[in-house]
Amino acid sequence: QVQLVESGGGLVQPGGSLKLSCAASGLTVSTTWMYWVRQAPGKGLEWVSTLGYGGGEFYADSVRGRFRISRDNIKNTLYLEMNRLKSEDTGVYYCALNEEGDSRGKGTQVTVSS
Repeated sequence: QVQLVESGGGLVQPGGSLKLSCAASGLTVSTTWMYWVRQAPGKGLEWVSTLGYGGGEFYADSVRGRFRISRDNIKNTLYLEMNRLKSEDTGVYYCALNEEGDSRGKGTQVTVSS
């Protein structure tokens, strides 16, 4: 049974940074395509980033150059390092098995506000 547990969100000022974590069980992150998606208030799910099992990194245009996806194979954990945060980055962030958000956890809230 796949379980994904996101953490690391919080309130941050514009221009600040956060690092999100996604602890995985029931799968091996090093051999699974892993995704971050987010949901802004009142909007649908939006794909943010993908990490291929071969290490390829993919980013939405809105976050490219500011966010970095990575993983720790020993901890079986996926990360999303977010820098130069903007108000439009506010939302609930989920890790998932595809862009549609399948098997996502409860998410972690990120609020970017002064």
